Amino acid sequence: MTALRERLGQLGTRIAPGAGGFWSWWVSSLQSWLPARWRLLLGVSGARVLLSPQGGQVHVLQAQGAEALLQQSLQAPLLPEALEAALSPRDARLPRCALLPAGKALRKPMRLPAAADGRLHDVLRFEIDRQTPFTAEQVYFDVRLLGRQADGQLDVELVVAPRTVVETLLQPREAWQGQLDGVDVADAQGQPLGVNLLPAALRRQRQDPMRRLNRMLVLGSAVLLVLAGWQLLDNRRQAAATLAAQVEAASVRARAVATQRQQLQDLVDGQAFFAQQRAAQPTATEVINELSQRLDDDTSLEKLSIEAGRMQLIGMSRSSSSLVSRLEGSSLWKTPSLTGVLQAGGGDRRERFTLTAELLAPRKEAADGAATRTP
Repeated sequence: MTALRERLGQLGTRIAPGAGGFWSWWVSSLQSWLPARWRLLLGVSGARVLLSPQGGQVHVLQAQGAEALLQQSLQAPLLPEALEAALSPRDARLPRCALLPAGKALRKPMRLPAAADGRLHDVLRFEIDRQTPFTAEQVYFDVRLLGRQADGQLDVELVVAPRTVVETLLQPREAWQGQLDGVDVADAQGQPLGVNLLPAALRRQRQDPMRRLNRMLVLGSAVLLVLAGWQLLDNRRQAAATLAAQVEAASVRARAVATQRQQLQDLVDGQAFFAQQRAAQPTATEVINELSQRLDDDTSLEKLSIEAGRMQLIGMSRSSSSLVSRLEGSSLWKTPSLTGVLQAGGGDRRERFTLTAELLAPRKEAADGAATRTP
């Protein structure tokens, strides 16, 4: 039995006992779909080469399942090299097992609970002392599953043979150590039971035909995984770079918009400031209009200055002392007063004066144009 078939068997034992029949049916169904050559290559065909020593000859049989057919008979003692030369290339690839005669093995039918499924070897190892006249250290054994009861109990058969009988079945003994894949037992009709008494440590170390393929698959998977991870990382890097460029472009546009907004806000604030300043004092036209109504013909202005809410008048007048009283009571300014000393301005008895006043905010009706003035 090859390593692949042993793996399938081990995997089958891990499934719950109730699904064991389904697992066996499923595996056998899958194997039946494979061509015979593929089953032989993968080691799942079930074909074996059996070596049955009888008298001075070794019968070479080819077994398929529970049926064995005689192929040829070789002279004993038989060396592994002679067997290799006598087998065909196809048979040389098959597992090789020795066939123990029925009278040299002890078979003991037993019934075990369903919980023992999957651990038959471990369970029956402790039953050898009670069910056979041997101890577990004196025999090689195997367990054969015969069937299942309706309540889940298992019908099994314990097959044991003394170690000395198994080890000396093929001669020369030293030449066959580590050259067999197993030791089967013949039934009363000479057909193999399908058991393997040979421990795994003493079997021929066959190279798993799938090992190289498995290694290549693992290596290929690792390479593909690395490439996929690298491609994913590269995609993330490109996406991050694209996103960073988009963010930078959006930031530039946002800064430009913020600058324009600030400029617009500054313009609005400046306009509002100037509008407030204009609203806080009367216009020059209103002031000139008001002065033209309050000043007489003997008064002339040389300079009119309006700055920082104050009005300054410089001019010539024959009645400078009465200018203050004339300018009082206006709605455009308050507290008119002469500053400095009146100076004589010439032969017409006019005096130079300087007069200041604080401008007032215009009334609402004046600002709205509701009140009209006639010059």
